[in-house]
Amino acid sequence: MACRIAAPALRHAARRSKGAARVAACSSRSFGSLASTGTSSQVEQAGASSTPQTGSRPQHGQRKQVVRMTTEEAFVKTLQMHGIKNSFGIIGSAMMPISDLFPAAGIKFWDCAHEYTAGMMADGYTRSSGQMSMMIAQNGPGITNFVTPVKTAYWNHTPLLLVTPQAANKTIGQGGFQEVEQMAMFKDCVCYQEEVRDPTRICEVLNRVIEKAIRCSAPAQINIPRDMWTQVVEIALPTGVKIERSAGGQQSIKKAAELLSGARFPVILNGAGVILSGATDVSAKLADKLSAPVCCNYQHNDAFPGDHPLHAGPLGYNGSKAAMELISKADVILALGTRLNPFSTLPGYGIDYWPKDAKLIQVDINGDRIGLTKPVDVGIEGDARLTAEAILAELSEEAGNIGREARKELVQEKKAAWATELEGMDHEEDDEGTTWNHRARAAHPQRMSPRIAWRAIRRAMPEDAIMSSDIGNNCAIGNAYPSFKQTRKYLAPGLFGPCGYGFPSILGAKVANPGVPVVGFAGDGAFGISVNELTACGRNDWPGVTMVVFRNYQWGAEKRNTTLWYSDNFVGTELNVGVEYAKMAEACGLKGMKVETVEELEKAIADAVDGQMKRNETTLIEVVLNQELGEPFRRDAMKAPVEICKVQASDMVE
Repeated sequence: MACRIAAPALRHAARRSKGAARVAACSSRSFGSLASTGTSSQVEQAGASSTPQTGSRPQHGQRKQVVRMTTEEAFVKTLQMHGIKNSFGIIGSAMMPISDLFPAAGIKFWDCAHEYTAGMMADGYTRSSGQMSMMIAQNGPGITNFVTPVKTAYWNHTPLLLVTPQAANKTIGQGGFQEVEQMAMFKDCVCYQEEVRDPTRICEVLNRVIEKAIRCSAPAQINIPRDMWTQVVEIALPTGVKIERSAGGQQSIKKAAELLSGARFPVILNGAGVILSGATDVSAKLADKLSAPVCCNYQHNDAFPGDHPLHAGPLGYNGSKAAMELISKADVILALGTRLNPFSTLPGYGIDYWPKDAKLIQVDINGDRIGLTKPVDVGIEGDARLTAEAILAELSEEAGNIGREARKELVQEKKAAWATELEGMDHEEDDEGTTWNHRARAAHPQRMSPRIAWRAIRRAMPEDAIMSSDIGNNCAIGNAYPSFKQTRKYLAPGLFGPCGYGFPSILGAKVANPGVPVVGFAGDGAFGISVNELTACGRNDWPGVTMVVFRNYQWGAEKRNTTLWYSDNFVGTELNVGVEYAKMAEACGLKGMKVETVEELEKAIADAVDGQMKRNETTLIEVVLNQELGEPFRRDAMKAPVEICKVQASDMVE
């Protein structure tokens, strides 16, 4: 997983006016020197001359010839060396010197409707493809809109390049037009950040930022004062530093293998690191050797093949009861490529399933996160794939033999029982003393419930589709339903929890995977945050997508909290019943459908995907649901208020 540094290891003390320039570096212990790789001899203003062609990738360990070029040419050539072909944002004057070169360089600039959603598109692009993309916009108010998507990508462990043009050195600190402290703004959102302080260092800094993003599997920021552009420099393009990943310490590997070899009920928990390192096949070999059920961490349903006999499903909120019951029996857990976020193992369905006495082996590429949330018996700082291979090689011949057949039978029994139970779950239950869900069904008996809709969606979805989700009640209920045969198929918003993720992330995924069907999901509240992208995605050469919007006319998660702890005193939970999202899509030149039955929903998805793949159509499907509410997000963090000193309107001073 990502190797974000909790406390900045390097901070340059140089200050210009009131703004401090910062470099928050990855630990030199893990990632080596920050020595400059570029050379320079001269800086000029004005026109540029022609330069030799660059190679397709940085040539590690090789010196390159000093050449004469403009700073923007140098910047774009460095992007080319790293194969960064797609950029998401909104055009602005501070970036135009490089965007002017994008078409000639083979870099596509996707002009979005808002920087917030542009950042989510970049996350969806990179998560679904494994290829780095770039976020860029105008300094000041354009860049501030990137904060939420960058932090989202950070907790999704997505390596992204964040390019933040800055107000010019000449005037910074004077409170000029579109000036803000852009380094300070992102210091807790990126794994690494650096500002260009001299035109001759632009390639060196950009190359280092890209490499840090890749190594740390997280966004990294390059901050560029706009008066760094249009300079003529003589520099060598960067050579880069290639650092091989590790499987972890040999003694820790042996200890982990010993624990697993002697386990009575081993369980594997796959996290995002399994996806990022391409370790699903190795974890399957481990599972087969041990006859160990494999659970997926919360919001990582694609971290293990859903058709594998030992696949148990996701843990966490609205996850798989089979996975919860199986991991509760574990005496040894291999947590592979996961930081074990505390929210991802909270009790579910009334089951406090995390085994208190089990031995825990935690594998994470960032040692700072090992043991942070749970006591660990063996901690391994290493790449998930390499570590899994090393453990597999160290297992004894008898590993997995203890209780093997009984364990395999129990896995199938729990999976079958949960599949039957899930298929029969039509409606949401009310807590004792509350009646909202009963009233919701009675108010609109003809409308689908969220679970009935999700079962229809599961039947209609293409097997190879990429799927995105969003934050909210209806998408959360759906967490138990999707499974995938391959990785990089499930784009959940992650544990920063941003609303408005489902639509833009699926747009980014389609850009990255034009030959694959993609279907996004969001509730009507969350979709309202990203709805402006309807005005963008029908333009020019944007690819077609299918977007499903659940319409229940409420902020469901907050309304659920209100029914449980605030006596139905609904404040800010109701949405406009007059809004017609399908018609809004049509007004933007897209296709819109509004459906109210299971049959209509299944047909709409099939037709929309057909139009997406054959005619490049973008279709919005508005699905009308009843107002049932699922399990609250944070039962652990909520409690009923107590009145001590009465608050009343008559005390308001006019």
